[in-house]
Amino acid sequence: MNEKLKKYIEINLLLEAGWLDYNDAALDEYPSIRTSYKTINTYIEDNKYGNIFQKLLFEYIDKKGLKDSDVYNKVNIDRRLFSKIRSDSNYHPSKETIILLGLSLELNEEEIEKLLGSSSYFLPKNNYFDLIIRFCFIEGIYNLMDVNELLEEYGCKVLY
Repeated sequence: MNEKLKKYIEINLLLEAGWLDYNDAALDEYPSIRTSYKTINTYIEDNKYGNIFQKLLFEYIDKKGLKDSDVYNKVNIDRRLFSKIRSDSNYHPSKETIILLGLSLELNEEEIEKLLGSSSYFLPKNNYFDLIIRFCFIEGIYNLMDVNELLEEYGCKVLY
């Protein structure tokens, strides 16, 4: 039994160091290593292309029939920042920027969650800031001054 464990560890260390290839015959004894590798590589390969956030944002803008300037001016997002979002498919905006864009687009709760999720953010229900933001999208409170007033009332950081 110890010899099998020793060989298993050795194979994994050699793989990690790059001295062994995933197609090497030594892996025939441990097909799960090869399967895990293929599964993760397939997943990465299938999901690495395109910025889902960028695509989704501009779908929402088109769906609402808005111009870019309508969107960024409504919530005081800098034109250069918006241009970067449009032109750089690898740009990862802050959570606050996405919330501002959602307010400008007057998204509903499901839409803002989808937009936030496309950049690995979410609105958990365990703190005042996120609860207030979620409430605003549920209740259709999109005016930035009104949102900031609610945030200030509960001692939260305001949106810029």
